[in-house]
Amino acid sequence: MSQLSAVSSSVTDNPLSGKIVFLLALGAGLSVASIYYSQPMLGIIASTFHARVGDVGLVPTLTQIGYALGILLLAPLGDRFDRRRIILVKGTLLALTLLLCGFASSWHVLLLSSLAIGLVATVAQDIIPAAATLAHESRRGKIVGMVMTGLLAGILLSRVFSGIVAELFGWRSVYGIAAAGVWLVTLTLWRVLPDFKPETTLRYPALLRSLGKLWMEYSALRRAALAQGLLSIAFSAFWSTLAIMLAERFHLGSAVAGAFGLAGAAGALAAPLAGSLADRRGPNFVTKIASALVVISFALMFVLPLLPVPAQLAVIIISAIGFDLGIQASLVAHQTIIYALNPAARSRLNAIMFTVVFIGMALGAALGSKALETFGWPGMVTLATGAALCGLLIRLTTRSGK
Repeated sequence: MSQLSAVSSSVTDNPLSGKIVFLLALGAGLSVASIYYSQPMLGIIASTFHARVGDVGLVPTLTQIGYALGILLLAPLGDRFDRRRIILVKGTLLALTLLLCGFASSWHVLLLSSLAIGLVATVAQDIIPAAATLAHESRRGKIVGMVMTGLLAGILLSRVFSGIVAELFGWRSVYGIAAAGVWLVTLTLWRVLPDFKPETTLRYPALLRSLGKLWMEYSALRRAALAQGLLSIAFSAFWSTLAIMLAERFHLGSAVAGAFGLAGAAGALAAPLAGSLADRRGPNFVTKIASALVVISFALMFVLPLLPVPAQLAVIIISAIGFDLGIQASLVAHQTIIYALNPAARSRLNAIMFTVVFIGMALGAALGSKALETFGWPGMVTLATGAALCGLLIRLTTRSGK
């Protein structure tokens, strides 16, 4: 391990092996999965603590709030300190908070540990810039895409895993198994990753102030964040209203709504392909194609009233696959764009973009629910298509390479 500690993070001195890329992808996936484990288990958790249905929603809400705060307040530290040490510290804390949640003896301990899980689960946002730093410029898009595949797979499989394990062994066992997995991957990454030389000497307050300066300095960052944020509005509006629509229109239960989430597999598979295409044709080209795919996929659902029920469900599935593929491809391409702007500020650039993405997700959930309530499913489709179209217009008015 001492030899590894002396290794420079220079790309030429430390080419990424397939093993390291796999471990980075696995680490990102297990970290971000921690945010979503609770969602299928809320009913069981509520019965354990005799919590009301409205109150138990605080568990995932606090986790998401913690994640947002972690992105904004902790992710920038990757530019100030050795990312290898940050991954070790945050990964260790994540494993401990998962255990704390699993052993929670009171409702308040559960809520506090849920908030803490969100804060330190942002280690995923340290792993992605680490991969971008280690990758050669000619392969950066592909490498980031491969690591993003792990992150997306973690999101996709987390609910399936926790739902099955909780039913068989209880909800507390989910957090125990998750903690063991995170700790094992964290230790392995600590052993195989090289040291990362800090890119700045700014103190923490100045580091946070620099986020605003970076936002004003790089127009490419603003366009990437705003375009991805608009696509996130469309994405979140769909998934936050799908279960309600399926129940009201087709009388289908939550299990079927959850099965629609498997469409996310298309996005996970698209990430490395989008990265490779960004390396060959440029990331701006990929963002235009991907954003157009999102617009077309949502607009396709305008034909639902003209179709019989089986065909309507088929169109929704096809649309979900299409827009998920487009959104994830666009995300990888946008990350490729911002990581090239300033290598010394990759963690902060990543934090800025994902903060905007998170805001888009929150807006999409709120606006989507309101649109469904007021105008029905066509209202949600109009909202999603309009938001995605605005994102596409940003990319179409962007010069090549920006």
